[in-house]
Amino acid sequence: MDVRQPPEKTPDGRFVVIGGRRWRATDPDLPEEAAARLRSHLMAARRAVRSATSAGDPDAERSARARVHRAKVALGERGTPWWEQSAAERRRRWRDGLARLDEDGPR
Repeated sequence: MDVRQPPEKTPDGRFVVIGGRRWRATDPDLPEEAAARLRSHLMAARRAVRSATSAGDPDAERSARARVHRAKVALGERGTPWWEQSAAERRRRWRDGLARLDEDGPR
């Protein structure tokens, strides 16, 4: 059984360190159910990027990359840093992002 350890975090919890590189951490106040759904959208969009790239379809690739970006913004990993947002702004960010991704559906 493959048991993954969570990535190392910086002392302030704002970044994870993977392979010596810092990446913005997911918003820790994101409810787990919403975070799981957003990660599912993110992985589906990443698979769509790979498929579109392999197929040489620039329009599909552009669309898939936009979905990756929307998921990462909703997770708090891109856009305005989550630690600079109020609780209401953070909640609106992930709710709006999730609604848009659910509306778009997998492609």
